[in-house]
Amino acid sequence: MGMLQEFKEFAMRGNVVDMAVGIVIGAAFGKIVSSFVANVVMPPIGMITGGVDFADKQFVLQEADEANGVAEVVLGYGTFINTVIDFVIIAFAIFMVIKLMNSMKKKEEAAPAAPPEPSKEEVLLGEIRDAIKAKP
Repeated sequence: MGMLQEFKEFAMRGNVVDMAVGIVIGAAFGKIVSSFVANVVMPPIGMITGGVDFADKQFVLQEADEANGVAEVVLGYGTFINTVIDFVIIAFAIFMVIKLMNSMKKKEEAAPAAPPEPSKEEVLLGEIRDAIKAKP
């Protein structure tokens, strides 16, 4: 078996394809959450805090000195705050999805299963029993 054939079998397994789909959807979901945080969550927070935009918050560790070719060095903690908020929202959304899936799973388990159909032998034995009872 050639290496190309082995790779094809590996890449076409269901779990590899499912994982690839999950990664693509996860990346798109991440973009949606980032947009939600930047455009919906942060403006009201900024308004409450007096117009503060977290993305612009930073500590300057070293001022730029263009004469000596030294670049400015900053610690951008505002971007970190936005990323933490993104994470909390994503984690909460995943928690809600898992919680919903678990509750649906519990409902399936709680529903009583229909009794199994009797086998041919059981049906035949029941007929024999009924025939014996019917005799005078």
